[in-house]
Amino acid sequence: MKLISVVLSGGAGARLWPVSRQALPKPFIKLGASTLLQQAIERGQACGTDEAIIVTNQDYLFLTRDVLSHLSDPPNATCLLEPKGRNTAPAIALAALACERDHGHDAVMLVLPADHLIPDTESFVANALEAARHAVQGQLVVFGISPTGPETGFGYIEVEKVSRETQPALRFVEKPDLETAQQYLATGRVFWNSGMFCFTAGTLLKALQAHSPDIMAAARQVWESSTASEGATRFDAHAFGLLPDISIDYAVMERATNVTLVPAKFGWSDVGSWPAVSQAHTADTNGNTFVADVVSIDTVNTHVQVDSHGAKIVATIGLRDLLVIDTPDALLVAHKSSAQKVKAVVDLLKARGHDSTQLPAAVHRPWGTYATLKEEAGYKVKRITVKPGQSLSLQYHHQRAEHWVVVQGTAIVQVGETEHRTQPGQYRYIPLQEKHRLTNIGHDELVLIEVQCGAYLGEDDIVRLADTYGRA
Repeated sequence: MKLISVVLSGGAGARLWPVSRQALPKPFIKLGASTLLQQAIERGQACGTDEAIIVTNQDYLFLTRDVLSHLSDPPNATCLLEPKGRNTAPAIALAALACERDHGHDAVMLVLPADHLIPDTESFVANALEAARHAVQGQLVVFGISPTGPETGFGYIEVEKVSRETQPALRFVEKPDLETAQQYLATGRVFWNSGMFCFTAGTLLKALQAHSPDIMAAARQVWESSTASEGATRFDAHAFGLLPDISIDYAVMERATNVTLVPAKFGWSDVGSWPAVSQAHTADTNGNTFVADVVSIDTVNTHVQVDSHGAKIVATIGLRDLLVIDTPDALLVAHKSSAQKVKAVVDLLKARGHDSTQLPAAVHRPWGTYATLKEEAGYKVKRITVKPGQSLSLQYHHQRAEHWVVVQGTAIVQVGETEHRTQPGQYRYIPLQEKHRLTNIGHDELVLIEVQCGAYLGEDDIVRLADTYGRA
């Protein structure tokens, strides 16, 4: 049996704002020592597969490669790069076509969203291998989660009777309101839909052809117009835009008769809200979870998380059941019972055109990161990091001059036609409209403090003359 892990790495995770942003979505957020994407990849590897297909947005390729580079034993990974989000049915259809091409129609696909938290790897592996045994028999397998309450944020799957045994899935139902969810639980016949699946490539493609032939036809057209290089497959934006925006549940699972449910025997969270994040941390004697330096008085069942450019002490007094999420450019304070409304905040900020929904405080680029430390009229201060061997584009600015001080590592700073070797404590001036480039020639991360001076300091005041990453 050839087992391939298919990791779906998409979704902005709006309910985890202000940490999750459009440019740094939930799969790339660290929970514990590693990102959720890394945990998903390693979960597949624990099942014995050294092959992975990662479906993600084209803008996240360098973030995905960063995650892979941090694995001690990375799998042989193929990245399928979507020009835009198109839900799980198109993503899984394209992954199945890739799997069939590279591994044959009998290869077993273990479909894993990259935003789940599953602490018990051993139990997960046992369940996954059980699912694979049913998959090779032509079943479409879904992992069901035993519900712990009337959750309105999950879909439900109806079975004959809730038990720990594998059994046919009778009906899929979408996210209900609270009253309907309570009725579902009262029947003793429902599981939560985890969004994790297992089937052979051939079985899934056959099911798509039978139940959603429009998706299958569009997916084949997208695949025929694709281009591949360096382990990544890119899709034509126009052809991809013709794919229906629909979930695999609607497209296949609700219509097929060969669906089998494997009850999860492991702890699971889709980390879909801040209370779910808090539950992933060890609480103190008062039920508090602190990811920060906190002094607390009369504080109960409260989650505090801080991401700051420098050391910050947080004091809480008389708080109960609250969420306090602090980032360098945004602060969220909410009652845990209202955590699902965070998405409404994001929607309001988007309507205002606010940057805090798009870019994180530390913006990731293929070459490294930049973070704005201070900005007022006429100047902006940034902290820039550059990975070993990487360089920024050769560029100039119409409306600002720049001052660079290297504080860590060794750089080559090109100003005009002259290159300057620059070490910690040394300074370079970039005049207005002068072409310039920064390259890390050392073996360690390069850290630079940049002071911009000018009437306009927007990120769009960049004219690229040459670029390693094809952005010129």
